[in-house]
Amino acid sequence: MRADQVHLRGHGPGRRTAPGGVTRRVLVAALALLLGSPAVPASAAGTKVKVGVLKLSSSAPIFLGVERGTFREFGIEPELVYFQAAQPVAVAIAAGEIEVGATGLTAGLYNVVAGGEKVWIVADKGREWPGYPLTALLVQKDGPIRSVRDLKGRKVGITQLGSTFHYMLGNLLEQEGLSLADVEPAPLRTLGAMAEALQARRVDAILIPQPFAGTAVENGFGRILLWVGDKLPYQVAAIFYSKAFVQDRERAIAFMKGYVKAARLFFDAVLARKDGKPPAGSAYDEVVSITARYTGATPEVVRVGFPYQDRDARLDVADIGRQLTWYQKAGMVTTPLQTRDLVDGSYLEEALRALPR
Repeated sequence: MRADQVHLRGHGPGRRTAPGGVTRRVLVAALALLLGSPAVPASAAGTKVKVGVLKLSSSAPIFLGVERGTFREFGIEPELVYFQAAQPVAVAIAAGEIEVGATGLTAGLYNVVAGGEKVWIVADKGREWPGYPLTALLVQKDGPIRSVRDLKGRKVGITQLGSTFHYMLGNLLEQEGLSLADVEPAPLRTLGAMAEALQARRVDAILIPQPFAGTAVENGFGRILLWVGDKLPYQVAAIFYSKAFVQDRERAIAFMKGYVKAARLFFDAVLARKDGKPPAGSAYDEVVSITARYTGATPEVVRVGFPYQDRDARLDVADIGRQLTWYQKAGMVTTPLQTRDLVDGSYLEEALRALPR
């Protein structure tokens, strides 16, 4: 197992695999030899689905579905595999290490498809959207940056080149008549490393999602210059399936049914507005509590806000097309791609037909 991922199993974030990259399958086999019983064949664990996620507020629907049992209702047991950046999730999907990705849409994912690997984008998992905090442009609390234009000549931390944050930075700069050539993007690999770099003043600004943004403010070293969604609405994250998983259509649709039910619970609990304000009450408090527990953030930070996503998990396919065009123009995706090459809405549509409104 690589250093940029933490593997968890079961229904909570507290249990980890053995150190040194020992996989669960190896442990099971070893225990079977010690106990004198045969190892359980992989086919017997057919209800388990390995899902790659990040410890972000935008992963709340997944966490909620695990806790509420919406996946289990359809015979699916998600096995969460935590990553510290989005692009490695695409690599893990291509390598067959996970079956479902639940994270940002990156040049890395698009290049996996461009290279001939089949990965299918199947449902919404979060959008940058006005009024719904997801990713912040975070600057040093006492620094001189007061606008996007002030980033000129500055070092801006992102996870990786071609990441969602690289895309955001380029588009925010273009809105102000600047370009990526006017700043120094600093790839720092992980979200934690980005926060540390800002705190240590090794970068002037970072683009970082909740709850990291709120935690930086809470800890006194960061200032939120703007929320990206207020300036750049777009389909930032999605659910995507591996080539092997789509071939098991029954299980893929069962997962989607559980996900849609979780997405609806999430939407109704924290996104549906009443008189222009977020809902309150026990359901909202439950989502805050679950998200805080899975991400390690304080409830106060989580309450800063949740990102927007469609109640029925429908994608903004046209926006994915715009992303492909931008990445290709920027030279980060070198093979021409169309949305039909990597978007398949049939799993979601079949799940929606089977679920009552």
